[in-house]
Amino acid sequence: KFGPLGWNIPYEFNQSDFNATVQFIQNYLDDMDSAKQMQWKTIHYMISEVQYGGRVTDDFDKRLLKTYVKCWFRDETFDANFQFEDKTYRIPKMARIEDVFDYIETIPNYDSGKVFGLSPLANDRYQEDTTKKVLDTILSIQPKEARGGAGETREAVIYRLATETLEKLPPDYIAHEVKERLAKLEPMNIFLRQEIDRFQRVLNAVRRTLIDLKLAIDGTIVMNEELRDALDRMYDAKIPNVWLKLSWESSTLGAWFTDLYARNEQYRSWLKLDKDSRPIAFWMTGFFNPQGFLTAMRQEVTRANQGWSLDNVVLTNKVTRMDREMLKDPPREGLYVYGLYIEGAKIKNGVLDELKANEKVLTHLMPVIHISAEADFGTGAAPTKQDRRPVYYAPVYKKPRRTDRNFVCTLKLECPPGEKAGPDVWALRGVALLCDTK
Repeated sequence: KFGPLGWNIPYEFNQSDFNATVQFIQNYLDDMDSAKQMQWKTIHYMISEVQYGGRVTDDFDKRLLKTYVKCWFRDETFDANFQFEDKTYRIPKMARIEDVFDYIETIPNYDSGKVFGLSPLANDRYQEDTTKKVLDTILSIQPKEARGGAGETREAVIYRLATETLEKLPPDYIAHEVKERLAKLEPMNIFLRQEIDRFQRVLNAVRRTLIDLKLAIDGTIVMNEELRDALDRMYDAKIPNVWLKLSWESSTLGAWFTDLYARNEQYRSWLKLDKDSRPIAFWMTGFFNPQGFLTAMRQEVTRANQGWSLDNVVLTNKVTRMDREMLKDPPREGLYVYGLYIEGAKIKNGVLDELKANEKVLTHLMPVIHISAEADFGTGAAPTKQDRRPVYYAPVYKKPRRTDRNFVCTLKLECPPGEKAGPDVWALRGVALLCDTK
């Protein structure tokens, strides 16, 4: 129901799973020695790893399931004031079955996101997604031969759009100039060269499609299936499939071209720098392979520290209190990243903060993040004072669809003080970082 704010992958939990879990708990209670304390770890394991956990495949869904089990199966469950959510959802204490039925009738027909630990804005997101699906369906069944608002045919609209886009399209990258600029075999140079190669293939595909569309509309060449798909999708403000295969997803054609121009600007500004220089900060959203970008950074940090091995080097990060415009110099080690978004929470004074119902925005722009690398030799050293602060390990995804394919890495976000604001709270909120919200 709540999409990736809840489970990353839809699971078909059914009545059999519920019955098996209830039967296990019943058997466990029947066999338990009344003189001993409840062994919650046993119950947690059976539910989160066997009964329900056997169906869960995503690592962060497993973490969420374990968090639910830990929060709902504990000693506090037997407290008189225990409730799953304020006022509405609680364990009834009535002795008569009729009173229990009466209580059940008071429960809302539609579950609020709050009962699952989600932000109060989760319901708004659900309604937005449902509305979007309806509108997309209506758009998809519109007649294909409709005319534009000014009386133009579909072909005339696309011909004009293709002409305007070709004029704005960035020039091709000159291969020998790129090769000369990135001749030094360093991890970041190799990464940038691979990115530019992929971006050039996208430019080639866009330019070829637009030119062929104009020729086909003029009647010079045949309008084949690929060009017809491009014409239909561009008219509906969607990205042609031939471009999607080589590039990135986006909500609309306009947003896709905005990303294309921004990516081109980042690549060209990087190439213009001296061979021993690099940008002060990086827009990680603008890379085809952000995992490769972070790996290149790890390689550079490893080479700069004698005795370190890439196998023992892990990412570390610090959320700054600066935005992109406040940066004057790059960090001494690692790099600055900007343009990430946080979903399900926000950052206030460098730590996680609750979303308020009146904000109406589920995603917020993150401050600049300093990402570096450190050696992890498994020595079991005592944590520093900073390490003792509770942290939430937030997954980073390329797109709002939280799949393994879009997963980049995990970054540490500091939790605010207080027992009721620890990592479990943010896991239930579905807090994650997104490279792109479209």
